[in-house]
Amino acid sequence: MPRVSQDHLDARRRQILDGSRVCFARYGYEGATVRRLEEATGLSRGAIFHHFRDKESLFLALAEDDAVRMADVVAEQGLVQVMRDLLSNRSEHPADWLGTRLEVSRRLRTDPEFRARWAERSHQLTAATRRRLLRQRDAGILRDDVDVDVLTAYLELVLEGLVSHLAMGLPGDDLGPVLDLVEESVRRHRARAAGGTR
Repeated sequence: MPRVSQDHLDARRRQILDGSRVCFARYGYEGATVRRLEEATGLSRGAIFHHFRDKESLFLALAEDDAVRMADVVAEQGLVQVMRDLLSNRSEHPADWLGTRLEVSRRLRTDPEFRARWAERSHQLTAATRRRLLRQRDAGILRDDVDVDVLTAYLELVLEGLVSHLAMGLPGDDLGPVLDLVEESVRRHRARAAGGTR
Protein backbone atom coordinates (compact mmCIF):
# COMPACT_ATOMS: atom_id res chain seq x y z
CA MET A 1 0.00 0.00 0.00
CA PRO A 2 1.50 3.38 -1.00
CA ARG A 3 2.54 5.66 1.83
CA VAL A 4 0.51 8.86 2.19
CA SER A 5 2.62 12.02 2.30
CA GLN A 6 2.54 14.40 5.25
CA ASP A 7 1.41 17.18 2.89
CA HIS A 8 -1.60 15.06 1.89
CA LEU A 9 -2.44 14.34 5.55
CA ASP A 10 -2.13 18.02 6.44
CA ALA A 11 -4.34 19.03 3.50
CA ARG A 12 -6.96 16.45 4.50
CA ARG A 13 -6.91 17.67 8.11
CA ARG A 14 -7.36 21.27 6.89
CA GLN A 15 -10.27 20.16 4.67
CA ILE A 16 -11.96 18.55 7.69
CA LEU A 17 -11.42 21.61 9.92
CA ASP A 18 -12.68 24.06 7.28
CA GLY A 19 -15.78 22.02 6.49
CA SER A 20 -16.50 21.35 10.15
CA ARG A 21 -16.23 25.05 10.98
CA VAL A 22 -19.14 25.75 8.63
CA CYS A 23 -21.14 22.83 10.03
CA PHE A 24 -20.65 23.74 13.71
CA ALA A 25 -21.39 27.41 12.99
CA ARG A 26 -24.61 26.56 11.17
CA TYR A 27 -25.98 23.78 13.39
CA GLY A 28 -24.21 24.13 16.74
CA TYR A 29 -22.36 21.30 18.43
CA GLU A 30 -25.34 19.00 18.97
CA GLY A 31 -26.81 19.68 15.54
CA ALA A 32 -23.54 18.93 13.76
CA THR A 33 -24.33 15.26 13.26
CA VAL A 34 -21.86 12.88 11.65
CA ARG A 35 -23.96 12.94 8.48
CA ARG A 36 -23.83 16.74 8.38
CA LEU A 37 -20.09 16.69 9.05
CA GLU A 38 -19.70 14.26 6.14
CA GLU A 39 -21.68 16.59 3.86
CA ALA A 40 -19.79 19.71 5.01
CA THR A 41 -16.34 18.15 4.58
CA GLY A 42 -17.08 15.99 1.56
CA LEU A 43 -15.51 13.04 3.37
CA SER A 44 -16.72 9.84 4.97
CA ARG A 45 -16.97 9.35 8.72
CA GLY A 46 -14.01 6.97 8.49
CA ALA A 47 -11.86 9.66 6.87
CA ILE A 48 -12.96 12.29 9.42
CA PHE A 49 -12.40 10.11 12.46
CA HIS A 50 -9.13 8.78 11.15
CA HIS A 51 -7.79 12.28 11.90
CA PHE A 52 -9.87 13.03 15.02
CA ARG A 53 -10.81 10.56 17.76
CA ASP A 54 -14.42 11.76 18.09
CA LYS A 55 -16.66 14.77 17.51
CA GLU A 56 -15.52 16.54 20.67
CA SER A 57 -11.86 16.12 19.71
CA LEU A 58 -12.68 17.55 16.29
CA PHE A 59 -14.47 20.52 17.84
CA LEU A 60 -11.63 21.16 20.30
CA ALA A 61 -9.09 21.03 17.46
CA LEU A 62 -11.20 23.48 15.49
CA ALA A 63 -11.57 25.83 18.45
CA GLU A 64 -7.83 25.62 19.12
CA ASP A 65 -7.08 26.29 15.44
CA ASP A 66 -9.27 29.39 15.57
CA ALA A 67 -7.66 30.51 18.83
CA VAL A 68 -4.24 30.29 17.16
CA ARG A 69 -5.51 32.33 14.20
CA MET A 70 -6.92 34.95 16.56
CA ALA A 71 -3.64 34.99 18.51
CA ASP A 72 -1.80 35.73 15.24
CA VAL A 73 -4.09 38.74 14.65
CA VAL A 74 -3.54 39.86 18.24
CA ALA A 75 0.24 39.65 17.85
CA GLU A 76 0.16 41.87 14.77
CA GLN A 77 -2.76 44.21 15.43
CA GLY A 78 -4.18 43.66 18.91
CA LEU A 79 -7.31 42.12 20.43
CA VAL A 80 -9.49 45.06 19.38
CA GLN A 81 -8.69 44.16 15.76
CA VAL A 82 -9.99 40.65 16.44
CA MET A 83 -13.24 42.28 17.57
CA ARG A 84 -13.34 44.48 14.46
CA ASP A 85 -12.82 41.39 12.29
CA LEU A 86 -15.62 39.67 14.18
CA LEU A 87 -17.99 42.49 13.25
CA SER A 88 -16.88 42.82 9.63
CA ASN A 89 -17.16 39.08 8.88
CA ARG A 90 -20.71 38.62 10.11
CA SER A 91 -23.16 36.80 7.88
CA GLU A 92 -26.42 34.90 8.21
CA HIS A 93 -24.48 31.64 8.68
CA PRO A 94 -20.98 32.67 9.83
CA ALA A 95 -18.38 30.33 8.38
CA ASP A 96 -15.46 31.89 10.17
CA TRP A 97 -14.39 31.71 13.81
CA LEU A 98 -17.43 33.60 15.16
CA GLY A 99 -19.51 30.42 14.98
CA THR A 100 -16.85 28.42 16.78
CA ARG A 101 -16.41 31.14 19.41
CA LEU A 102 -20.15 31.26 20.07
CA GLU A 103 -20.30 27.50 20.48
CA VAL A 104 -17.23 27.48 22.76
CA SER A 105 -18.88 30.12 24.97
CA ARG A 106 -22.11 28.13 25.17
CA ARG A 107 -20.37 24.87 26.00
CA LEU A 108 -18.18 26.51 28.63
CA ARG A 109 -21.36 27.51 30.46
CA THR A 110 -23.10 24.15 30.18
CA ASP A 111 -20.47 21.39 30.00
CA PRO A 112 -18.00 20.96 32.90
CA GLU A 113 -15.99 18.26 31.08
CA PHE A 114 -15.60 20.48 28.02
CA ARG A 115 -14.63 23.39 30.30
CA ALA A 116 -11.83 21.29 31.81
CA ARG A 117 -10.54 20.18 28.40
CA TRP A 118 -10.77 23.70 26.95
CA ALA A 119 -8.86 25.21 29.89
CA GLU A 120 -5.78 23.32 28.70
CA ARG A 121 -6.02 24.93 25.26
CA SER A 122 -7.36 28.43 25.84
CA HIS A 123 -4.17 30.18 26.92
CA GLN A 124 -2.97 31.21 23.42
CA LEU A 125 -5.20 34.26 23.09
CA THR A 126 -4.50 35.49 26.63
CA ALA A 127 -0.75 35.02 26.18
CA ALA A 128 -0.74 36.81 22.82
CA THR A 129 -2.76 39.71 24.22
CA ARG A 130 -0.48 40.06 27.22
CA ARG A 131 2.68 39.96 25.07
CA ARG A 132 1.34 42.66 22.76
CA LEU A 133 0.34 44.87 25.69
CA LEU A 134 3.81 44.47 27.21
CA ARG A 135 5.38 45.52 23.89
CA GLN A 136 3.09 48.54 23.75
CA ARG A 137 3.92 49.46 27.33
CA ASP A 138 7.65 49.24 26.56
CA ALA A 139 7.09 51.48 23.52
CA GLY A 140 5.29 54.07 25.67
CA ILE A 141 1.93 53.56 23.89
CA LEU A 142 0.08 51.72 26.64
CA ARG A 143 -1.23 53.44 29.75
CA ASP A 144 1.05 52.70 32.67
CA ASP A 145 -1.32 53.36 35.57
CA VAL A 146 -3.05 49.96 35.21
CA ASP A 147 -1.37 46.57 35.46
CA VAL A 148 -0.99 44.69 32.15
CA ASP A 149 -2.81 41.66 33.57
CA VAL A 150 -5.80 43.89 34.42
CA LEU A 151 -5.80 45.36 30.90
CA THR A 152 -5.60 41.86 29.42
CA ALA A 153 -8.60 40.73 31.48
CA TYR A 154 -10.47 43.91 30.53
CA LEU A 155 -9.99 43.35 26.79
CA GLU A 156 -10.95 39.68 27.06
CA LEU A 157 -14.09 40.64 28.96
CA VAL A 158 -15.02 43.12 26.23
CA LEU A 159 -14.49 40.36 23.63
CA GLU A 160 -16.76 37.99 25.55
CA GLY A 161 -19.38 40.73 25.85
CA LEU A 162 -19.22 41.32 22.11
CA VAL A 163 -19.58 37.59 21.42
CA SER A 164 -22.63 37.47 23.74
CA HIS A 165 -24.10 40.53 22.01
CA LEU A 166 -23.78 38.89 18.61
CA ALA A 167 -24.99 35.54 19.94
CA MET A 168 -28.27 37.23 20.93
CA GLY A 169 -28.67 38.37 17.32
CA LEU A 170 -28.21 42.04 18.21
CA PRO A 171 -26.81 44.32 15.50
CA GLY A 172 -23.10 45.06 15.40
CA ASP A 173 -23.03 47.60 12.59
CA ASP A 174 -22.84 50.58 14.94
CA LEU A 175 -20.22 49.20 17.34
CA GLY A 176 -17.15 50.61 15.57
CA PRO A 177 -17.12 53.75 17.77
CA VAL A 178 -17.47 51.53 20.86
CA LEU A 179 -14.37 49.61 19.83
CA ASP A 180 -12.60 52.92 19.17
CA LEU A 181 -13.38 53.85 22.77
CA VAL A 182 -12.10 50.51 24.07
CA GLU A 183 -8.88 50.94 22.11
CA GLU A 184 -8.43 54.50 23.33
CA SER A 185 -9.06 53.45 26.94
CA VAL A 186 -5.89 51.33 27.08
CA ARG A 187 -3.64 53.92 25.46
CA ARG A 188 -1.37 56.26 27.32
CA HIS A 189 -2.48 59.88 27.20
CA ARG A 190 0.44 62.29 27.27
CA ALA A 191 -1.52 65.20 28.76
CA ARG A 192 -2.75 63.04 31.63
CA ALA A 193 0.75 61.63 32.20
CA ALA A 194 2.11 65.21 32.33
CA GLY A 195 -0.45 66.28 34.93
CA GLY A 196 -3.15 67.53 32.54
CA THR A 197 -6.88 67.31 33.15
CA ARG A 198 -8.77 64.08 32.82
